[in-house]
Amino acid sequence: MSVTVERARSRMSARRSIVVAVACVAAILAMAALFQRYELGGLALDRDAIRSWLEGDGLYAYRDEVTRLGAAMPPATAFLLVPAAFLPLGLAGWLAAVAGVTALALALYALVGPVARRYGRRRATVVLAAILLALAVEPVRATLGLGKLDLILFGLITADIVALRRGAWARSRAAWWPGRPASAPPRGRPIRHLLRNVWATGAWAGAGIGLATALAVGPALFIAYLAATRQWRAALTASGTALTLAVGALLAAPRETAAWFSEVLWRLDRTGGVDQVGNQSLAGVLARLYDSATTPLLLWLSFALLLLAVGFIRARSAHAEGDEISAFTIIGLTGAAVGPVTGTHELIWVLPAVLILIDAAARTRMAARRPPPGRGHRGAGYAISAVLAYLLFVSAPVWTGTGVLASNSYALALILLVNALPWRHGAAPAFPINRWVRRRSGARPIPSARRPTGS
Repeated sequence: MSVTVERARSRMSARRSIVVAVACVAAILAMAALFQRYELGGLALDRDAIRSWLEGDGLYAYRDEVTRLGAAMPPATAFLLVPAAFLPLGLAGWLAAVAGVTALALALYALVGPVARRYGRRRATVVLAAILLALAVEPVRATLGLGKLDLILFGLITADIVALRRGAWARSRAAWWPGRPASAPPRGRPIRHLLRNVWATGAWAGAGIGLATALAVGPALFIAYLAATRQWRAALTASGTALTLAVGALLAAPRETAAWFSEVLWRLDRTGGVDQVGNQSLAGVLARLYDSATTPLLLWLSFALLLLAVGFIRARSAHAEGDEISAFTIIGLTGAAVGPVTGTHELIWVLPAVLILIDAAARTRMAARRPPPGRGHRGAGYAISAVLAYLLFVSAPVWTGTGVLASNSYALALILLVNALPWRHGAAPAFPINRWVRRRSGARPIPSARRPTGS
């Protein structure tokens, strides 16, 4: 009997190895095709600008001979990419792609893994399928093909979601477990115990957002979200990390840092024309509707502030319901929508949005065998929305379609998701909850998704 079980396990292990090997080969071939299609344009521009900077010219004084575009990266990102200036473009692109896919895999493991376990599915299989599906969407394709760092930024911010969740778990455990808390300093124990305590308590929460903010301006919106939800420790950690890196860049490259904060940061067209189809933000939509090279400033600010308010209100509601993933996703989508110039490679937050819609559909279906009127229809609506959103970002109609809807499809999808993305009760809380006390109202093991207010 034991020999039969051992043989079955060996066959299963061999099958897994074959599946993983095939997936790796498919990913390598896909990245090679993406390099050929996008030609690593973003990395090539940043690499040439850094070379010009190292030769004595200003980092932001460089202009490409064909496009006449210059570098728009913060000084901290320039320091990170300095090694790429000494490597061939192809090798630098492969290193950036490997780092990006690794960050994507870790982020999806943290986001998809708990969902798979909740429904009794094998975590490794579901996460691997999610990675392969994610590689097909336009934001991931553009990030890898252009050599951008958006997948790494996504991974850093997702790490803070994990930290907030682990911190909530540690505080909840301390409420009922006797003895010294997990956050207490070790007594005469080796350093690995201290590192284990840091991991167990999520003490690093905010560091990922701070590092992402130093590498790109957009993640600063997450610091404002942490402050709005009164997660002060994480907000202070993120602010301190970003400020420390900014001060370090100022000391190492004062001229470039001053130029970044005084001029480059405030130029709406620093990464290209606002009216270009590649700009899938609210500003780009208004510029194209008005057939203008620039967006109508007052109109854009009015709608952007309104969308920003809606995003923060809905993110706070999701946080109050215990769904930190939905809250972060809404903030990420809001930042992409209200930014002056948002390339397709900056739309990574559609990945957790699709995951949330799938999970909301499954929760609604499992909430009751005989759902009340409207419940089953809403679950089907979530599933259809998830499929349509995924297909939209795979087909990329902004590049292949014609007409107003096609050229603005990603921006319209962002605005719709900000206003209608559901949240799930207790999916990933950042605040302590008692998992061992049953609510008087009778909580179900998998509660249905919360219907957005006013939708």
